[in-house]
This record gives sequence, C-alpha cells and structure tokens, in this order.
Amino acid sequence: MATVGQLPAGKVLTVRTAADAFLNSLNNANTLRSYGTGVGKTAEHLGDARPLATAVDDEIGAALELLWGEAAVNTWNARRAAVLSWPGWCAERGYDGPEVPARVKRVTPPDSETPAHSKMAIDRLIARRDVHLREKTLWRMLYETCARAEEILGINIEELDLAGRRVRVKAKGAQPRTRRRGAPREDFVLEPVFWDAGTARLLPRLIKGRTRGPVFVTHRRPGPGKVVSPRDVCPDTGLARLSYGQARALLDAHTVRGGVPGTGWDLHEWRHSGLTHLGEAGASLPMLMAKSRHKKPENLRRYFKPSADAIAELTGFLVPGTRHG
Repeated sequence: MATVGQLPAGKVLTVRTAADAFLNSLNNANTLRSYGTGVGKTAEHLGDARPLATAVDDEIGAALELLWGEAAVNTWNARRAAVLSWPGWCAERGYDGPEVPARVKRVTPPDSETPAHSKMAIDRLIARRDVHLREKTLWRMLYETCARAEEILGINIEELDLAGRRVRVKAKGAQPRTRRRGAPREDFVLEPVFWDAGTARLLPRLIKGRTRGPVFVTHRRPGPGKVVSPRDVCPDTGLARLSYGQARALLDAHTVRGGVPGTGWDLHEWRHSGLTHLGEAGASLPMLMAKSRHKKPENLRRYFKPSADAIAELTGFLVPGTRHG
C-alpha cells in the first residue's frame, strides 16, 4: 500500500490511495481486519480513482447508510466508527476530504445504557503516555465541566476565563437574541461551564501562549481549497478547529476493545460519568441540574446511575444510631 507521505508533490490524492494509506498506518492485525471492511467498501462506493477532495460529507454518509443502514446495530456502529476514523486521520495530515455528517449517528443497542466510567479508569486513561496533551485536556475538561462535546470543541481561547476556571458556551438549543438569519455566535445566549484543578493544570500547557483562535485544533493546516470559517482557524498558526468526528475517532482509538471499531468510549460518556460521580458524592438534584444545565429533572435521571458501592454506602445511614445531616 502506498502511504500519503510518499506522494510526489502536486500528485492528486485519490480516494483509494487515502484509504490504503490509512489502513497501512494501523499496527494491530485485528484492527486492520475490522477497519478494512468499512473503509474499503466505502472507498469503493465513493469511487477509487476520484480525487478525495471532490467527495463531500453527504456522499460518505449516504455510502454508510446504503451499505450498512439495514445491518445489525453492532455492525452499523463498527462500520461507522471505522469510516469515522479515516477522514479524521486524513485531516490530521492536512488532506482535504469529506467527514461523516452529524446526521449519521451511533445507534444505542437495545436495552443498553450510557456507561459511567470509574474515576480510576478515567484517571488512568488520561495519564497514559501515548495520549496527546490535546486529548488529555479535552477529556479532562469534558469530565469536569459535564458539558457536551460540541460545546467544548466550539470554544475559542479569547473566551476562556482561566483565573475563574470557566467559559461561556453556546448551549444545545440556544435561541438567538435576534431573529435575523446567520446570527453570529455573540447573538446567542451563552451559559457558563466550570472546570477544576485537573483542567487548570493542562489548559495553559495546551494553548502555550496563544491568545486567540480555537482551543482544540488539528495538528495540520486545512488542505488546499478547504473552505473553513475564520472563527474555526487559528490566525497565528493556521491550524483548524478539531471536529467532533475527529475527536470521537481519537477517543475510540484509545479505548477500543479487541481491535473492534465502535467498542470504545463515546464522547458523551465523559458528561455522564461526571454527573454520576457528583451525584454519588451527594450533590443535590438542583445542583446537578445547574451543573448539567438541564431544564427538567426527568432529563437528568438517565445520567445519574449510582454504583453498587455508592448505594451500599448510602444504606449505611440506616444503621441504628447513625447520624446524618
């Protein structure tokens, strides 16, 4: 297989060359076998010989739906995760191409629930030496703020209040202050989210003196001809904002089980874990609602699933003579 790095200057990067280069970068035989099916068939559907830059998001989404839209839930999630990793890998190397559109979502298996990972598992993952500082900071920030991934990925450095350990984000479903079309971000009601010491230690190292532009960026500049909003590019380095798809693929790559795509953690699990741990620590429902910014108590219940140990500790309050506030 040819690698992208071996392409002569000026040579057009085709769909097949990009797919082969991505698969060739995988070191685990099981991962290669699993990813090969999803990426290989998607590349064939898009057209092996066409330039990668001419493919658009809707085409890659349509390919997934056509090839595996009727497949079992686990198969759909595995193929989607594999294809999700491919354009993310290309974008990290500065090559223009499509992404998996937001409408093509991971499907929750029947009777399953979003897991809440233990604090020990979270600390171990973030402490791993093979995890880049960018991912460490993003994951810790998602966990401590209990914010949605789209909210944190969308923030810029100039919006951070490092001393106050907070930033105002455009919340899910936020309504613009004005009704005019194309309202800028400043025209939306923004809500503060807060982090603690873990994020406070990592964030200054990540931005390293940068004073503007996206907090979380890719390692390379956008490819030639890539249309990117000025807000989504660092004006000093030229690096583009890290997308949700890229962030999701990076998390899956570090937490995948047995080389099977789609079996790793999901970005939403940081929010779920943070809220669960706060609930186990005794946070009241109103405080959890304030932290998560949910408007209805019933929407919070699915996030708060106390562990067996937390329930056992709570039961101790029923012992005769036990005092509690």
